[in-house]
Order: sequence, then structure tokens, then C-alpha cells
Amino acid sequence: MLAEDNVLLREGLIGLLQRCGHEVVAAVGGAEALVAEVGGHAPDVVVTDVRMPPGFQDEGLRAAVRLRAERPTLPVVVLSQYVQRRYASDLLDSGDGTGVGYLLKDRVGQVEEFVTALSQVADGGTVVDPEVVRQLLRHRRDPLERLSPREREVLELIAQGRSNGAIARELVVSEAAVGKHVGGIFTKLDLPVTDGTHRRVLAVLAYLRA
Repeated sequence: MLAEDNVLLREGLIGLLQRCGHEVVAAVGGAEALVAEVGGHAPDVVVTDVRMPPGFQDEGLRAAVRLRAERPTLPVVVLSQYVQRRYASDLLDSGDGTGVGYLLKDRVGQVEEFVTALSQVADGGTVVDPEVVRQLLRHRRDPLERLSPREREVLELIAQGRSNGAIARELVVSEAAVGKHVGGIFTKLDLPVTDGTHRRVLAVLAYLRA
């Protein structure tokens, strides 16, 4: 299901999704229409803009949060031109943190990138634009005071979904060193050490929303 008030963009997204093998069961131009239609169509995933009628502020994002509150397992992808920190945190905190995405329109560089993110969310994954992560980190600095500068770097890369090997290459350090930093981060943040990139991202996002 698609919610986008700009008719040209909405039609473009419909065509794009259909060409990629997805069925658009409904496409609406307002937040209230989105909430009303979801119950009747039971979509596999919802894609919504943030700014929607009537106020063109954050109606789409608030509708997404409302839908997730009513249906915690409903996959939702939010497309936005900016980071709305308050409701971004609420969205990421909805349900159990799975099946949710927050993507910035200007930073979705390729069709394949968007379609892949959509499929990941529909399958229960969590996809968050790195810029969203950075802004949430900047506005939650106090809890990070226990971390060293290097641990902060590693934490941000974990939140972007990087593996230990990818982080090691990015920071030009050994993978063993990254593993040590990761253990220190989870210990200092009182987070359980879990296996798998997906759980690592959820743990960091859960901390950012605390």
C-alpha cells in the first residue's frame, strides 16, 4: 500500500513497484485515507511519505506510528525529505523494532537500493538511513559519554548494519579489535550481546530510543 500526496510521484512509484514485481493494492493521497484503507486490504508492506494533507507536517509519519501501534507486525517504510526525530524514534520503537524502515528520499540513489530495502522490511528487517542514525546519535549524546571515541565510531557503523569485517575495513583495524570494541559497547550500554547483524542494529536502535 502506498501513501503519497504528490500525484506524479505517487503514479511514478506505482509504476516502479509494478515493474519490479510488486502489486500495489491501494494508493492514497492522505494519512487518514491510509489508516482507513489498511484494514480493508491487509497489505504486506506500507510505504508512506511523512508530510501529508491536511497540514503537510508529519501526518504520514504519525499515521505510520498509529498503524504500528494497532498492528505491531505490519511492515512500514517511511520516505521523507528530512528527519523528524520525535516520531522517527516512535516508529523505530513500535512493535518489536522489526519490519520498519526510514529512508531519506534524496539519499535513495538507485531503484535497486529502494526495492531491496522494501523487500528487507517486508521480510521483517529493519532499514534505517545512515543520516537518520547520525541525527539520532547527535541528539542522544549524554548516554554515550561512557564510550570512547573509537567505540562511538564502531557504534555508528553497527547502527548502519555493518558487519565486524566491514567495520574493520572502514576503520583500518583488525577484526579482532572490532570484536573487542563491540563487546565493550554492549557492556557499557547494558545491552545483551546478540548474534547477527540484524539483532545488533535493533539493539543499538533500542538504546537510541531509551
